[in-house]
Amino acid sequence: MGESQGSPRRGRKVRAAGTALAAAILLSGCSDSEDVPVLTWYINPDDGGQATLAQLCTEEAEGAYEIRTSLLPADAPSQREQLARRLAANDSSLDIMSLDPPFIPELAEPGFLAPVPDDVAERTTEDTLEGALAGAMWNDELVTVPFWANTQLLWYRESVVEEAGLDMDEPVTWDQVIETAMEQDKLLGVQGTRAESMTVWVNALVESQGESILANPEAPAVDLQTNLDTEVGSRAAEVISLIGSEGLAGPGVASMDENQSMLLFQGDSGSFMVNWPFVWAATNAAAEEGVVDEGLVDDIGWAQYPRVVEDTASAPPLGGINLGVGADSENQELAFEAIECIVAPENQTEYFITNGNPPSSEAAYEDPALEDDFPMADAIREALENAAPRPQTPFYNEISTAIQQEFTPISGVSAEQTPAQTDAFIVEVLRGERLL
Repeated sequence: MGESQGSPRRGRKVRAAGTALAAAILLSGCSDSEDVPVLTWYINPDDGGQATLAQLCTEEAEGAYEIRTSLLPADAPSQREQLARRLAANDSSLDIMSLDPPFIPELAEPGFLAPVPDDVAERTTEDTLEGALAGAMWNDELVTVPFWANTQLLWYRESVVEEAGLDMDEPVTWDQVIETAMEQDKLLGVQGTRAESMTVWVNALVESQGESILANPEAPAVDLQTNLDTEVGSRAAEVISLIGSEGLAGPGVASMDENQSMLLFQGDSGSFMVNWPFVWAATNAAAEEGVVDEGLVDDIGWAQYPRVVEDTASAPPLGGINLGVGADSENQELAFEAIECIVAPENQTEYFITNGNPPSSEAAYEDPALEDDFPMADAIREALENAAPRPQTPFYNEISTAIQQEFTPISGVSAEQTPAQTDAFIVEVLRGERLL
C-alpha cells in the first residue's frame, strides 16, 4: 500500500534479495538440491509481501528448507472451504497456512492443526498484542502463531469535529458520532452490506459493552448459548437501527462494503467512518492521482473505535492473519522454524511498510520508518491491544451467516425484535431445525 520513504535502503535490500532468489529458483526449476525439503505456504492474496518473506526466509535458512507459496482464493469464505477440505482429506502439502482468526477453532477442534511447540509459542508471542493473541487461541491454547493483525479505527473529518466542538483526544461514543452527523446533515461511513463486515460490526458493538455474542463458545452446537437477546444486544441493535432508520449512511448502505464506505467518507457529505487502516493509503493514492481533492488528506483524523457506553472502553474489531501448520504435514518442525522467521518483528515491520498490514508484535511498531506512511501506527497498536475477536467457535460460519441475514438491511433492524430473532435463528440452525 505504499513504500516507506523512511527506510528505502532496507526495503530495497529485502526486495532485491527476494527478487534475486526468485530468479535463481526460476532458472533452476527446482531447489539447488533434491535433498532440500520444500515447504508449501498457502497464502491469502496481498501485494506480494508473503511471497517476498518466503524468499527471504528461504535464503536465511541456508539450504535447510525452501518455502514456496501457493495462492488461496481472494475471499475468506472460499479460503476456509478450500483449506478445510484439504485438511479433512489428510493433505500433507499444507505445511504452512495463512488463516483468518474466525476460522481457526473450526480447524483446531477436529485436530487439523499441528500443536505449536512450547518453545516456538514462547518465542513468537512474547510481545504479541493482546487482541492479536486472543485471535490465535482455541480452548485456552495457542494453536496458531500470530503474523499480522488488523483492526478498525474511527476516522473523522477535522472540519466536521471542529464545527461540532468535539475533543477527539477524549473517547467519543456512537451517540456523539450519530448526533454530530445529524446536526451537520452529514453521512456516516459504515458497512451495511450483507457480508462478513456486518458480523464484524455487531460483534464490536457487543464486545464494547464488556460482553460476547456467545456465552459458552467452546460448547457443542446443541448447547451453545447466545447473548444477543439481552440489554447488550438490544443496545447494539439500537445503534445500527438508528443509523439505518435516519438514513445516516446514505441511500446505498445496503450494498456498502469497506471500499464503498471509504468513498462516501471521502465525499462532501463525509463526517465519520469506522474502517480498516487500508483507507489511509488508498485516500493518499487517490489524492495523488487527482481523484479526490488534495486537501482531503489534511482534513482526515483518526481516533479509537467509538464507545457504546460512555464509561466502558471500546473493543475494536480484530482481523489479520495467523500461521498454522497442517497436522498431516511431513515437515512440521521445519515449518515452525520457517514461521519463526516469517513473524520476526523486523519482518512484520517490513510487511506493514510494503503491504499495509499491521504487525501483531508490539516491537514491530518501534521502527521510526512507520511514521512516514502510517502516522496512525500508535493508534493501531492501541486498538489491537483492546481488540476483540469474533465469536470463537467451530460453528462460526453458521453464526456469522445468521447475523448477516437478520441484521440486514439495517433500515429494518429493530432494537426490540432483531436480537431475539437472531438468537432464535442461530439456535434453530445449530440444532438442525432450520437452514441458512
